Formats: sequence, C-alpha cells, structure tokens
Amino acid sequence: MTYSVAVAGASGYAGGELLRLLSQHPQFEIRTVTGHSTAGQPLVQSQPHLRALANLTLQATTPEVLDGHDIVFFALPHGASGALTEQLANVRLAIDCGADHRLTSAADWASFYGGEHHEAWTYGVPELIAVREDGTSGRQREALVGATRIAAPGCNASTVALSLAPGVAAGVIEARDIVSVLAVGPSGAGKAAKTHLLGAELMGTANPYAVGGSHRHIPEIRQALRGAGARDEPTISFTPVLVPMSRGILATTTARIAEGVSAAEVREAWERAYADEPFVQLLPDGVLPRTADTLGANTCLMSIAIDESAGRAVIVAALDNLAKGTAGAAIQSANIALGLPETTGLPVNGVAP
Repeated sequence: MTYSVAVAGASGYAGGELLRLLSQHPQFEIRTVTGHSTAGQPLVQSQPHLRALANLTLQATTPEVLDGHDIVFFALPHGASGALTEQLANVRLAIDCGADHRLTSAADWASFYGGEHHEAWTYGVPELIAVREDGTSGRQREALVGATRIAAPGCNASTVALSLAPGVAAGVIEARDIVSVLAVGPSGAGKAAKTHLLGAELMGTANPYAVGGSHRHIPEIRQALRGAGARDEPTISFTPVLVPMSRGILATTTARIAEGVSAAEVREAWERAYADEPFVQLLPDGVLPRTADTLGANTCLMSIAIDESAGRAVIVAALDNLAKGTAGAAIQSANIALGLPETTGLPVNGVAP
C-alpha cells in the first residue's frame, strides 16, 4: 500500500530532512509540500539538494491544502501547528515535529513557551522506556501502535531522555541532581536568519545559550523521566552550547548512582535496555561516540562510564539532530503507527568523512 504524504514547512531544515528521508521510503508518496514566505516557489529553490523532488512546488500552508492526505508531517515553529492541526478533518495520521503537542502540562507550556496550550499527542520516541498502567515497564512504541496523532520529540530532549531512562527505570541512578551539557549544531535553531547563527559568529567559538534552567526542552525531559518511572521528581541542570558544526548533538549527562548499586549493575541496565534496538546502540566499554558517525543516519550512539570518586554515572550520546533527533523519529513513529516494519526507509549508516 502507498500512503499520500504532505509536509508543512518544507522549506526549513527539519522539513528538508523529512523530505530527504521520505523520498527513500518505499510506501510513502510525497504529493504536497508547503511553505510560508516560499509559497509559489519550486521546492528545489529552497532545498537544492533534493533533486529527486524537483517536480514539486511549494504551496501555502493552509488546512485546505493539507487535508485529504493519508499522512501530514508538520515542521513548523512552535505555536504555528496547533491551530492548523485542529482544522484537519480527513487526515489518517498527523505528526508534529514542533513543540505544540509535546507537553501534557499546561503550566509547563505557559512557563517555557507561552500562548495557547494544545492537547498532548502520543510521544514519538519509540525506544523510550515507559511505565504501563499496571506498573510494569514497556516501551513508548507500544503507545504508538495505531496512533493517529503523534508529537515528534525535541532533539535535545530525546537525546537526554534516552541517555537516562534505562538507569531511571532500573533504579540504578537517581532522577534528581542530573547535569547535562550538550554540544549542538545551529541547524536545531531553524533556518531563519539570526545574527548569532551566522557563520562569522560561529566559526572558531563555542557559545552557551539558554543557561540557568530556561531551555524549552527541560520540561519535556522531566516529563519523559516521570514516564520512565522516576521515583523522585526529576531535576536537571541543562546547558546547551552552540558549536561550529551544522548538524549533531553530543550530550554528556551525569547522574548520581543509587546507594548500594555496583558499576556492573549500572552498565547492565543500559545493555538490557538497548540490546535489541536497531537505532539506539550502546558502544563497547571504553568506546565513546562521535557526532560524525551519526550524520544522516537515524542512529543514536551511546556510551556509559562510571566516575567512582564522584559516585556518578556518565552517559555520552551522539545523534544527528535533524535525522534521529527530528525527522527520523517522526518517520520511525509513523511506521509503527501504520503497522509497517519500524526500520522502513530509515538509514543506520552515516556519511563520512
């Protein structure tokens, strides 16, 4: 079966990555692409690397243009998709790569985003450990089966949540006093022209931002850790740092080891969690991930070390913020929702050098 697909926000970075991956999917047919200021232009004018889609023209982002497709992917800034999604009457599956449908808490939305809070959709991180209603641990992919509305994750949020969830669920680390520092590429900030994202401002420097608990992905991380069974209310010090690479996230996260837990028990929790996962891979002991090895792939590479003197676990995770962090997670979730093999159309091999 072939599914008709529309991508809203197709002229941006996330939209372009969605289209790149969707163009390789054997059962998804891209029929419609939309933009805002780019409406009326050929798609390749905004996405010149997508030569296979040169026949497409960007249309206006309206409910009338998007409705009637089997699948609609939204790659819009926060606050822009919620009003649109409410007007879709005939769409089998809608997936929002923005923030509008991620948070269950209206208070968190008001504190970190502002504006109208829209209904939370099924969270699109299949590998994330999630506590079932009976108290047992499952995976978020179970909730995605048959879903019709999916919220793709924030790239930083899913990187940190995947880094921590195995230890939180197993009770081998504490969910309070977590510290996470991320080196991130500027493509995560979108395609809009901003002075601090210009090449001249980024080359040869590293720039921290959203310091002191103000980053919008913090409530999403806490929400994911509560869902993974955190015994205490999660607290996290989260500091992202812009570095001069167009794509990628390297997250170094540390958490207190629970009292009486051995180093072997800590590593075992992550080994058990990701042993059979095709896209989240724990590297051998002593091997550290690099962002370069994940570029273009729907892959998160992870390592874990034990800082015995500090009594903390150190988890290092690398992924491509546009692929596994956004578009890949969205397509992976769509595959599950539609009953397709989860890996369909998604690469695990990166590009090098």
